[in-house]
Amino acid sequence: MTSVTVVLPDETYRRLDEIARLRGTSIDRLFDDMAALMVAESDAETRFRARTRRGHGKAERGLGLLSMAAPDRVARASLPPTR
Repeated sequence: MTSVTVVLPDETYRRLDEIARLRGTSIDRLFDDMAALMVAESDAETRFRARTRRGHGKAERGLGLLSMAAPDRVARASLPPTR
């Protein structure tokens, strides 16, 4: 495991300490959880961007496949919303 030193304003530290106590955990665990969330979000964004590149220019084909599978739903989805 790697150690990291973080310099925070006193007020931020106080708030994190309060949050940690309310959650029954430590500030270290809060940082660990925040880092894990950031990594997961980055991984999801990477996967999303890769899927976007693979699907670029294939919208018409996808809509065609959808219309064969559920023609009434695709027709409704392409209509402008009614008020």
